[in-house]
Amino acid sequence: MSYQAEYSKSIETPELFWAEKAEALAWFKKPQTILSQDENGIDRWFADGELNTAYLALDYHVENGRADQLAIIYDSPVTGTKRQLSYRELRDEVAKFAGVLKAQGVEKGDRVVIYMPMVPEALVAMLAVARLGAIHSVVFGGFAPHELAVRIDDAEPKVMVTASCGIEVSKVIPYKPMLDEAIEKSAHKPDACIVLQRPQVEAELQAGRDLDWQQAMADAEPADCVPVKGTDPLYILYTSGTTGKPKGVVRDNGGHAVALNYSMKAIYNMEPGDVFWAASDVGWVVGHSYIVYGPLLAGCTTIVYEGKPVRTPDAGAFWRVCEEYGAKALFAAPTAFRAIKKEDPEAAELAKYDLSRLETIFMAGERLDPPTYHWTIEKTGKPVVDHWWQTETGWAICGNLVGVEKKEPKPGSATVPVPGFNVQILDPEGNELPAGEQGSIAIKLPLPPSCLPTIWGDFERFRTGYLNDFPGYYCSGDGGYKDEDGYVFIMGRTDDVINVAGHRLSTGEMEEIVAGHSAVAECAVIGINDPLKGQQPVGLVLLKDGVDVDEAELEAELVALVRKEIGAVACFKRAVVVQRLPKTRSGKILRKLLRQIADGQDYNIPSTIDDPASLPEIEEIMGRHGLVTA
Repeated sequence: MSYQAEYSKSIETPELFWAEKAEALAWFKKPQTILSQDENGIDRWFADGELNTAYLALDYHVENGRADQLAIIYDSPVTGTKRQLSYRELRDEVAKFAGVLKAQGVEKGDRVVIYMPMVPEALVAMLAVARLGAIHSVVFGGFAPHELAVRIDDAEPKVMVTASCGIEVSKVIPYKPMLDEAIEKSAHKPDACIVLQRPQVEAELQAGRDLDWQQAMADAEPADCVPVKGTDPLYILYTSGTTGKPKGVVRDNGGHAVALNYSMKAIYNMEPGDVFWAASDVGWVVGHSYIVYGPLLAGCTTIVYEGKPVRTPDAGAFWRVCEEYGAKALFAAPTAFRAIKKEDPEAAELAKYDLSRLETIFMAGERLDPPTYHWTIEKTGKPVVDHWWQTETGWAICGNLVGVEKKEPKPGSATVPVPGFNVQILDPEGNELPAGEQGSIAIKLPLPPSCLPTIWGDFERFRTGYLNDFPGYYCSGDGGYKDEDGYVFIMGRTDDVINVAGHRLSTGEMEEIVAGHSAVAECAVIGINDPLKGQQPVGLVLLKDGVDVDEAELEAELVALVRKEIGAVACFKRAVVVQRLPKTRSGKILRKLLRQIADGQDYNIPSTIDDPASLPEIEEIMGRHGLVTA
C-alpha cells in the first residue's frame, strides 16, 4: 500500500483502520467498540477490549517460538559490563519481580514509581508493574529530591523501586539519599522501597520499609498476567509544564500497544528478530516507547546502553555498539550526533567500525538542523530520518515511513504526517493556513491511539492546556508550516517565535543558518528585549573542538550569513561565543532559561539540567557583551 492510501484510510475511516491494526495483537478479549467517548467527552480507543501489555511483550513470544531469541542486550561502558537476556529469561525475571511487588500489596490500578539508571532491572520493573495491571511512573534516575517528591505526591505510589546509584560517565551518583530525602519531603509515604544494590555504591536500607532486590527475588513466587481494559492506564510519565508543576501524561494500555506495534514496521521497518537501538533513557518517553515496549511488542531485540555518545570512552561509542550487535536501526536525539561531530568532525572513529548491518538512523526530540543532518549522512553513508513527536503522543506525529513508502527527504522537515495524525497549520483564529505560511501546528480530533486522554488527576489542566486554544483540535504547542508537497517543517515551540518590529521570525530558522558555518558546533538563537523593535535575535555559539577564530570576524560572518539567507528584516546583529550551553539531561538546550537570563529575570534551576555550572558562566558572558537587557 502507498503512503497516501494508508494515510487517507486512517483519516477517512479511522475506526476501520485501527480495528485492522488491532488484529495484529493477541487480545484476551478482542475489542468490539473501537472508538468511543469517555465521561469527559474524550475519544478513547478499544474501551471494551482486554489485554495485558507485558503478556504481549514477553509471554506471547515465548509461547510462539521466540523463547530463545535475545530480548535485551545490555551494554554498559561506564561499568565495563555486558549482559544478554532471552525472551524466556526476561519473562521469568519479570514474573518473579511481579511476585515481589504483589507480596508488597501491589494490585491492578496501584502506582509504582521507578527511579532507576539504564540497567536491565529498570525494564524488568516496568514490565512487572504492567504484568500486574498496575501503573508505573518512571522518574529519570538522579532527579533532584524536590522534583521526585512532587511526583510521589502526584502519583501516590504504593511502592518505590530504585538502585543504589547511577553512573554519569565516570561520576557515581548515589540514588538512595536522594530517594530518602524525597520521601521525607513528600506528604504521601510509600509502603515499601525495593533497592537494587550495585557494586559501585551500597545503599543503606531502612528497616521495615526497604527491601534488597536480590533477596526479595530469591524469595518470590512468579505472578501471572492480570487482564486490563484497553483504556486502563499503563503508565504515567511526567513532562514539564508552564506552571512549574509537572504534568502526568497518562498512557492507555490498548491504544499504546496497537500504535507502537504498528509503528515498529511502518515507521522503522523492523521485523521480528531484528536488533533495534534507541539510544535514550527509560526516564524519557523515547525510552518507554522504543527501548521497552515497541521493540518487545514487535518481537525484536532491544539494546539497553548505559553510556554516552562521547567520552565512554570516545566518539566511536555509538558505532562500536552498532557493529557489535548488528543494529538495523539507530534512534537518538540530534544533540548526540552534534556531540560526536564536535569531538570527531572528520569521523575518524567511525572509520574503525563496520556499519554494514545498520540500515537507517532516526532522530527526534528536538529540531534536526540541516548541518547535523548532512554531516551524519555524509560520514555514515546511511539515510537519516527526522521524525517529530511528543511525550503526549508516545510515538511519531510526522515522519518518513520507511516501512510503508520511503519518501524523498527534505532537510529541515520531519516529512509527512504519520497515519492517524490529521496535522493542520492554524492561524491564531483557528483557520487553516495555506502552504508555506507559518502558524500553530494542531492535530484534528480524534487523536490516534496512544495519545494522552488526560493529565493524571487533573483533567481540567488537560483540557485547558491542549484542547481550548483551537476547539476540535489538539494544540501541539509547536509552530511550523507545510510546503506545497505536504511536508511538515517544525520550527520550534511557539514561544520560540520572536517578534521583531512586527515581523514574526523563527529562531529555529536562524539557528539553522548559524549552525551551517564551518566553525560552529552548536548554537542557540534567542530573542532579547529591544526598546525599539520589541525583540532582537542573538546567537550564542559553541565552536568545534580545535577551531581558533577571531570572535569579531566570526560574528561579522554569521551576521552576513543570516542577512543573506533571511534578509535585513531578521535584524540579526549579535553572535557571541560561549563555552557551553545549558541543556537538559536528554540534550535539549534550555532556551527559556537563556531568555530569562537575557531579560534579567529571576529563574529557577530546573531539575532536568545536565550542567548547572553552565548558568553563572553564560550569565557572565552575556552580561559582559551587554546582552542582559534588564
